Amino acid sequence: MISDPNILYSMMNMKLRDGAYESLDDLCLSLGLDRGELERKLGEAGYVYDASARQFRAR
Repeated sequence: MISDPNILYSMMNMKLRDGAYESLDDLCLSLGLDRGELERKLGEAGYVYDASARQFRAR
C-alpha cells in the first residue's frame, strides 16, 4: 500500500471515479487491499469514505 496518505487518497478516488469498480469493497478485493486498513490509514489523515458519493472526502 502507498505510504503517503495524500497520494493514496488521490489514487483511490481516481480508481473509484473511473467507474471500473462498483464499490469500495470491489476495489479492495480487486487490488488485494484490506478495506479496514485502507480506511484506517486514510482516516488518520483526515479522510472518510462517503458511500453515497463513492469517494473519500476530507472530514
